[in-house]
Amino acid sequence: MPGEIAGVTADRLRGFIERIERLEEEKKGLSDDIKEIYAESKSLGFDTKIMRKIVSLRKLETQERMEQEELIEVYKHALGMG
Repeated sequence: MPGEIAGVTADRLRGFIERIERLEEEKKGLSDDIKEIYAESKSLGFDTKIMRKIVSLRKLETQERMEQEELIEVYKHALGMG
């Protein structure tokens, strides 16, 4: 069948590509919004490195976060930092 490769029609493929492109554009917009929030918070005196770390930690499950924090303490102690 013309316009078909391995059972995939050109229209179907185009649909997937266009959906991905729209989502990539939305992702860029969201990324820009996040950067603006960090810039605003920095201008008010907040430490954005710490804020980014907190955001990262809040994504973790409680048990996983506790294990990570314990391991950090073990490593710090082993390096004479604690």
